[in-house]
Amino acid sequence: MAQWYQLQQLDSKFLEQVHQLYDDSFPMEIRQYLDNFQEDPIQMAMIICSCLKEERKILSSAQLSNQVTVGGIQNTVIGMLDKQKELDVEVKGVKNRVIQDIKTLEDMQDEYDFKCKTLQNREHESNSTSQEEYKKEQMNLNKMFLSLDLKRKEVVNKIVQLLNATEHTQTALINEELVEWKRRQQTACIGGPPNACLDQLQNWFTIVAESLQQVRQQLKKLEELEQKFTYDPDPITKNKQVLQDRTHSLFKQLIQSSFVVERQPCMPTHPQRPLVLKTGVQFTVKLRLLVKLQELNYNLKVKVLFDKDVSEKNSVKGYVASVWYAHVGFRKFNILGTSTKVMNMEESTNGSLAAEFRHLQLKEQKNAGSRTNEGPLIVTEELHSLSFETQLCQPGLVIDLETTSLPIVVISNVSQLPSGWASILWFNMLSTDPKNLSFFLNPPYAKWSKLSEVLSWQFSSVTKRGLNADQLSMLGEKLLGSHDCLIPWTRFCKENINDKNFPFWLWIEGILELIKKHLLCLWNDGCIMGFISKEKERALLKDQSPGTFLLRFSESSREGAITFTWVEGSQIGKSPQFHSVEPYTKKELSAVTFPDIIRNYKVMAAENIPENPLRFLYPDIPKDNAFGKYYSRPKEAPEPMDLDGPKGNGYIKTELISVSEVHPSRLQSPENLLPMSPEEFDEVSRMVGPAEIDTVVCIITQPFVGGLSQNLLSLFFFSF
Repeated sequence: MAQWYQLQQLDSKFLEQVHQLYDDSFPMEIRQYLDNFQEDPIQMAMIICSCLKEERKILSSAQLSNQVTVGGIQNTVIGMLDKQKELDVEVKGVKNRVIQDIKTLEDMQDEYDFKCKTLQNREHESNSTSQEEYKKEQMNLNKMFLSLDLKRKEVVNKIVQLLNATEHTQTALINEELVEWKRRQQTACIGGPPNACLDQLQNWFTIVAESLQQVRQQLKKLEELEQKFTYDPDPITKNKQVLQDRTHSLFKQLIQSSFVVERQPCMPTHPQRPLVLKTGVQFTVKLRLLVKLQELNYNLKVKVLFDKDVSEKNSVKGYVASVWYAHVGFRKFNILGTSTKVMNMEESTNGSLAAEFRHLQLKEQKNAGSRTNEGPLIVTEELHSLSFETQLCQPGLVIDLETTSLPIVVISNVSQLPSGWASILWFNMLSTDPKNLSFFLNPPYAKWSKLSEVLSWQFSSVTKRGLNADQLSMLGEKLLGSHDCLIPWTRFCKENINDKNFPFWLWIEGILELIKKHLLCLWNDGCIMGFISKEKERALLKDQSPGTFLLRFSESSREGAITFTWVEGSQIGKSPQFHSVEPYTKKELSAVTFPDIIRNYKVMAAENIPENPLRFLYPDIPKDNAFGKYYSRPKEAPEPMDLDGPKGNGYIKTELISVSEVHPSRLQSPENLLPMSPEEFDEVSRMVGPAEIDTVVCIITQPFVGGLSQNLLSLFFFSF
């Protein structure tokens, strides 16, 4: 629970990410007490494992943010704090002056009213005052009226100034800060730096909303003063309706803009693949109102709708969209689960108004006609959306609110997840319009400079290490080929690369899965060079010590595979030789860990003596230094001999190792073994392979009964 304790000490922006991990499928309370899932402990273990990994990522982000700027987030936060200070000075200063001026105006009007009535009473009293005194008081009263009129004009002008300042701030807030936050959210959804500053945005929205609410109250106060005393031309009477309309318009715009999707639709089973939803699988989505006003608590009931703009035919836009969807044969879905929820302040950690839908599912409408393959788009290119509606009702004020999720892809089989995720990547990389559901009818090209960054995010979002410049350079050459720096959608995800039978993205996805499940520690430590061409590989190894090797991903495996290449010592006057094993896939790595494969790997050299050719991880790291901490167990010292046989359970201990066999024609002499042309390199790569292909499975025994020599190689099984 040390990790859980550390998480509780984080700032609110990181705590918010922690809270997003948990829902009813694994409540946060159970994370603390682990007192459920009695009937299905395997499911509990899987969910806990996923959440713990996400927690570690959040902790890493928090620790990293304390040391360096992550994606400019710290600069953004600092900038926003500076802007808030300016906002406070600009808006609050004017607002406070208006409040004081209205209080002064009220006092002046009360005094004027009192003196008017006093003078009127004196008129009816005989001989109470002289004519001269009466005229003097009348002149004073006229001066008071002029001051009162001037103060009324001043107050009206101050309210206009306050509205001007508020509108200026609000415009920047909606058109700049909110737009930037939504763009950062898109970036975070596809693996980029974590989105931040929503709490700060809420503070800004709330300040502006409070200011506008204050203006509404001030206008009501002016109306009350007008009802007590008015004249022609009264500046209050002249301007009040314009000011009320403007205040109403600004408040309406602010409230409507403040209704946002805080967390985009996501299946808890795939937290790093938001916006791809599988039919029949629960997903979550969270709404938030960035205006924090106590009077709105429990007054907003949110309803969720699927493909609203497509299904509605009341508007021209809705009708055209519906006809277009019908033409291309897009699927239709029903939302199952609780589709309405009331926003409240208990749904959040900071008291903001929020509503989280945790048990929604999608079900395809079978009676709507089956999906055909005649349309221009495949299933994973269909973009859909979730819309959310609510209504704010206050005395004299009714505002309809609506917001829309980013486009989602709906799949019916988990095998469609990689292609669906590719669509999400492409859209959020190149479009900012969430209602552009016809995006893939004519998808734009991507610049390599942008795509390379997004590709690196795919690795850094699930590991601790993204792609460096050399790795991205290799991928760029592979993807671009003879093309320029613009990459079409089809080349990224649909066309087969080079002479392979799979597209570029599915190759990357296979490698990502291999890393996550079998190579995570090695990748995080930087042991895997990964993406490197064979030409660059030879250039790096040729001047290194014999036995220097590096790890790279196979370019010919769709499901992801890794191999190692080492350099052989060269004879005088001859070039160094390079050897590679046939790549290891998840099948082999599920049986034996990659560090153990490297530790125990053998090559059948001359006289059929197996030797491990791997000595240094490039450039010069001793093999055991690089991989020793990941070996399954240390080498055991030989047990003392016993005349009655080995100690223990009576069995001879064994160990499986991989031994690659070289064709007999290459074992006749060193000259036959070492020299290889570039064309022969691939042949050796095929010839030198892992277990179950052409590997010798060796059983290394402990000392034989009867005192035979120790560590004798006793038995070989060949599977050619």
